[in-house]
Amino acid sequence: MAKTKQKSPTDGILAELRAFGLAYPGAHLKSPWPGHMDLAVNDKTFTYLSVEGEPLGISCKLPRSSEMALMLPFCKPTAYGLGKSGWVSASFEDPAEIDVAMLKAWIDESYRAQAPKKLAAQLGAAVTGDGASAPAPRPPARARSTTAARPRAPAKPRASTKPAPAARARAQRGSRRGAADRSARRTPR
Repeated sequence: MAKTKQKSPTDGILAELRAFGLAYPGAHLKSPWPGHMDLAVNDKTFTYLSVEGEPLGISCKLPRSSEMALMLPFCKPTAYGLGKSGWVSASFEDPAEIDVAMLKAWIDESYRAQAPKKLAAQLGAAVTGDGASAPAPRPPARARSTTAARPRAPAKPRASTKPAPAARARAQRGSRRGAADRSARRTPR
C-alpha cells in the first residue's frame, strides 16, 4: 500500500513562499536530495525549503542580516559549514509563530546574494520584513586616487631574440659539422 502524505499546518505557508521565490527572474525548483524542494537560479540554490507534509524548514543566505536572524529562537547557522558563509536555517512547528513577511525578505536577500548580477539588476527595490519594498542597497563607491596620474616613461626598446645574420650562418655551419662528426663516430671500423 502506498503511504498517503499527511498534511502539515505549515503547507499553505510553504506553498506561498515557494511561489514567491519562483517569481524571481531565472528562478526554478531544484531537488538535490529527498526531503527538499529548493529554489535556485542558474542551478545555484538560494533557498532550501522543506517539502509538504513536514514542518516548515527554510535556509537562506543572509549576508546582511544573518547576525540579527541568529538572535531569533528558531534560527541557527546552517549545517555542513554553510553557516560560516552567512547561511541561516529556521524551523517552525506552529504556523502561528511564522512571520511570512520576514521569510519573504530573507528569500529576497538570498536571491540577490546568489543570482548573477544581470538577473539581480532586473529587480526593483528589496523586500523588507514588513512586506514593503526598501530602496535597493547601493554598491560602495570606488575610492578615487588623490594623486594626479603620473605620466608613464616611454618603453625601452627590446633586444631582439634573433641572432644577427652572421651569427646564424656560423651556427648553421657548426651544426652541420657536428652532425657529420657524430655520424662518422657511429660507423663501425
